[in-house]
Amino acid sequence: MSLMSVDFIPLNISILTVSDTRTEDTDKSGHSLVQALQKDGHVLADKAIVTDDVYQIRARISQWIADSNIQIIIVTGGTGFSHRDITPEAIKPLLDKDIPGFGELFRHISLGQIGVSTVQSRAFAGMANGTFIFALPGSTNACKTAWDEMLHAQLDMRHKPCNFVELLPSVQSRKK
Repeated sequence: MSLMSVDFIPLNISILTVSDTRTEDTDKSGHSLVQALQKDGHVLADKAIVTDDVYQIRARISQWIADSNIQIIIVTGGTGFSHRDITPEAIKPLLDKDIPGFGELFRHISLGQIGVSTVQSRAFAGMANGTFIFALPGSTNACKTAWDEMLHAQLDMRHKPCNFVELLPSVQSRKK
């Protein structure tokens, strides 16, 4: 993980918590992601909580991917294997491209923390309309792991040999 001497680019990031039980007061995972992104110098573009409902999830994600000011969406919750966990089914049809390595790496890192229970994680990532979407489990620890071990570096333009920032259309247009 090397950081080159290029300028840091703060990204506009929206956080979506998917839960039937969380409120703004009890959304520890969402709040931990907000703190992490702001600590790293990014901007909270929006934050919302929706229930485990395919159409509520799709509506919010669609609204954000249509907004050219939002570059990154991080979703927490609904990626497990219970009958109520439907985040992948809700979001994956909206993706233009998926990033299979994200979920694979997340599960690899999680193996050392939670053992074989990581097999039940359906964390994933992709891109829709030039916006990156990262879907994480609902636990605060899982969100911290994903941010600290993966997103912190990949959402920093200075991280080399590659990062997601340099692939954003808004960043590519600055280079021209």
